[in-house]
Amino acid sequence: MLIRSAGVCFAMLLLAALAPLSLRAQDVPGIEICTVEKTMERRTSCLQSNVDFLQKTITKLTLDHQQKLDAANRQIDTLKTSLAGLQKTLADLQAAQAKPADDAKKKQDAPAAAKDAAK
Repeated sequence: MLIRSAGVCFAMLLLAALAPLSLRAQDVPGIEICTVEKTMERRTSCLQSNVDFLQKTITKLTLDHQQKLDAANRQIDTLKTSLAGLQKTLADLQAAQAKPADDAKKKQDAPAAAKDAAK
């Protein structure tokens, strides 16, 4: 008996929850099949509704994609700036590394040149 009344309560709760969804489903815009309409006025209205829905969808998608492109372009610009900074740092490090190597080479060449001059 308790299980049966729990089942009935669950069924009533489920129906109460789903009842508003069926009413809202008619208000959801989308593509409708207009060939089922018998009169020309209703068919024209149906087609116009489809055209309006498609135009709104295309406009929304265009704006969304433009925002994504703008964000990607900003990220590309940031990465280019970062890359330029890294390239400058690399050039500075290579120059700093080459300078002691050049100094050491000059020191090695200097005693050899002095020995050659002494002979």
